[in-house]
Amino acid sequence: MSREQNPTSDAPRPAPRPAPRPGRLTAAAALAALEGTALVAGGVCVLVLGLTGDPDNRQQAVTGGVTLIALALLPLLAARGLLLRRGWSRGPALITQIMALPVAYTLLQADSVAIPAGIALAVVAVTALVLLVNPETTRALGIRGPGGDAHDEE
Repeated sequence: MSREQNPTSDAPRPAPRPAPRPGRLTAAAALAALEGTALVAGGVCVLVLGLTGDPDNRQQAVTGGVTLIALALLPLLAARGLLLRRGWSRGPALITQIMALPVAYTLLQADSVAIPAGIALAVVAVTALVLLVNPETTRALGIRGPGGDAHDEE
């Protein structure tokens, strides 16, 4: 008798468990989420101050707040994609970090309390960039290197 005619068990076979998410990938997602959350907080703050305070230009303050909140979507969506191991998410996460570097530089040039914020932003952006281009992260996201299966050879 064949196995199909006489099954040994009626229970379905469990799907193979995916490999655990690398810590570097989780850390990169956490940093992207941190940046997105900071953008939302900054946007809400600018928006509330623009609506309730006495800004020089209320329309400009409201537009700035809404813009910051909209910009927060990029790192937040990237963080979610990284946690779910979606290959597309590395691009937006990298773009976010690259965009953060000139902002950090500008904050570092200020003669004010913005200097510590610039240092923190630079550290977060560089750390996230290193984590995102790490080969372990690339493999976990299913991204192949140049030439097809360059990372699959083990």
